[in-house]
Amino acid sequence: MTFDAFADSAHPITWPEGKQAAASFTFDVDAESCTIAHDPKSTRRMSLMTHQSYGPKVAVPRLLQILQRQDIRATFFVPGFTAECYPDTVRRIVDAGHEVAHHGYLHEPMQGIDAGTEARYIDRGLEALAKAAGVEPVGYRAPWWELNWHSPALLADRGFLYDSSLLDGDAPYRFSVAPGDSRDIVEIPVDWALDDWEQYAFYPGVTGSGVIESPAKVLEMWTLEAEAHHAQGSCFVLTNHPFISGRPSKAVALEKLIERVKSMDGMWVTTMEEIAEHTRRTVQEVHEHARIEVPSFPDTGARFTPSTLRQTNPTASLG
Repeated sequence: MTFDAFADSAHPITWPEGKQAAASFTFDVDAESCTIAHDPKSTRRMSLMTHQSYGPKVAVPRLLQILQRQDIRATFFVPGFTAECYPDTVRRIVDAGHEVAHHGYLHEPMQGIDAGTEARYIDRGLEALAKAAGVEPVGYRAPWWELNWHSPALLADRGFLYDSSLLDGDAPYRFSVAPGDSRDIVEIPVDWALDDWEQYAFYPGVTGSGVIESPAKVLEMWTLEAEAHHAQGSCFVLTNHPFISGRPSKAVALEKLIERVKSMDGMWVTTMEEIAEHTRRTVQEVHEHARIEVPSFPDTGARFTPSTLRQTNPTASLG
């Protein structure tokens, strides 16, 4: 029996002529930054540092070869600290024609930080990317996908076109950066099922359960996800970390996946920037996310502010 696919009705979108769905292969080039942010004393662990440096030193060149052979452009989210440590790697990514986007400075823990602190992280990351390779990113992905309510306005202040940190959709959409603020940015949602961290990541005393999945199993799972996104006309966004998915068998499985996704009729395989530009040009609805306030649980209960939707000119500037 064949079942019809059901699209993300909350975020309707039409793709360029001749395209049925979109896909983007993205890489978070965390290198040492994520372990240092988790525990600064991790710098004392030589083996751990080499595990992380495998990403920019060995895996990124391998991944660039795969992307060149497959003739696709990808998006690399690069922390500012990675750009400072490995500027040649960032330049290789840019020279190969791929998009470089912002991923914090030191992959900082984001939960609960104030706007001033977060602004300093963003600005320091911007400075590092500009110095390393002259990059002026239009895209942002929060470390650990942990966006704060004040984050979107900070991004709009700095002219970002899109974010890719939220998990409430299958297709890109536009959303208001703050209540009462006329500005909006594009969101390209992500999904933990489409992150290699949950499949492969393991280092003793740092992360993971010790169960490292077979690339064959991961290839099957991600293929099913890609087929579903293709069938329902949405946006398949895969998040990989070079120090994980750049390892030999995982990289082979990733290239097989790229071939399968490319072969899907009408699948637009491109960068996040191009998807975001298309969304801004063609989508008129602007979402405002629902908010929940719990002033003093359980005595005073909780307050729920529902999400809203407004129409706007899709070609309007960020403001």
